[in-house]
Amino acid sequence: MNKELREFRRLERVCLEQAALSTMDLARSGLLKVADDCRMAAEAIEAQAPRRSFASAVQALKLALTATRASNRH
Repeated sequence: MNKELREFRRLERVCLEQAALSTMDLARSGLLKVADDCRMAAEAIEAQAPRRSFASAVQALKLALTATRASNRH
């Protein structure tokens, strides 16, 4: 996931740089749209990261509580 995030950010940056250099309106517009799509994809990846870490933390807590209950029974 981190690799995908870096790649989308890199593509966004390249598209923005190329758009700034472009002399044709159609090319500039297309590059800006692609840069925007890359930005949205990167933001979507970033938004998923906290949920995954939170879900992992909840799962670890459940396992810890289950282990504690099991050890208390013996």
